[in-house]
Amino acid sequence: MGRLTTHVLDTAHGRPGAGIRITLYRNLAERYALIGDAVTNADGRCDEPLLQGEAFAPGRYRLVFAVGAYFAAAGEPLPDPPFVDEVVLDFGVADATAHWHVPLLVSPWSWSTYRGS
Repeated sequence: MGRLTTHVLDTAHGRPGAGIRITLYRNLAERYALIGDAVTNADGRCDEPLLQGEAFAPGRYRLVFAVGAYFAAAGEPLPDPPFVDEVVLDFGVADATAHWHVPLLVSPWSWSTYRGS
């Protein structure tokens, strides 16, 4: 069964990104429509897959991670506006029968992602 998962690693502090709001969108008719949201747990992961089974279809998706709010709540001194506030990841899914894991490594000054396993 195919599924979409994610997790967040706070590379500035060397710990999981706990309590980060994530919103998930799917591109439908040339616009992104909200299809779900979640908050990361103590391990920086979501308790359930963001999408799975028949709800997970090939197409273009967008994940938005509210990391500016996370760093502000952690007491990180940030400029106004923060350099990294919302991280927007647009990606395509060709095979929705596979496991697509899209992690985020983030600090107040940079971020990166990759297709994980």
